Amino acid sequence: MGDIDIRDDRPAGRLEAVADGEVVGRIEYFVLESPERALVPVHTIVEPAHEGKGIAGSLARELYATAGREDSAVVPLCPYVARWAERHPDQAPAAGPGLRAAAKEWLAAHPGRF
Repeated sequence: MGDIDIRDDRPAGRLEAVADGEVVGRIEYFVLESPERALVPVHTIVEPAHEGKGIAGSLARELYATAGREDSAVVPLCPYVARWAERHPDQAPAAGPGLRAAAKEWLAAHPGRF
């Protein structure tokens, strides 16, 4: 397997890990605009043949880096990203409780999205 490239497919709401032209992992997310802008990861998926290679961690790291470049918060509703953030507080600033509540409300209002 070659190097992993990470690309942001914003219209589809996916941050994708690509190896040899194949998507081997992804974080599904949405962009919350109010009460402030935030990226909200909902699911992290790595193809079974590629598990244990650090792909999910690379995706989480890039999601936080993207948010940082965009001056956005990250509200991890995805359990994997939430655990990753707890282990990497220097790379994953915590979002406030108001943002978390707003993200959960958005998700509840869009049940077919994820």
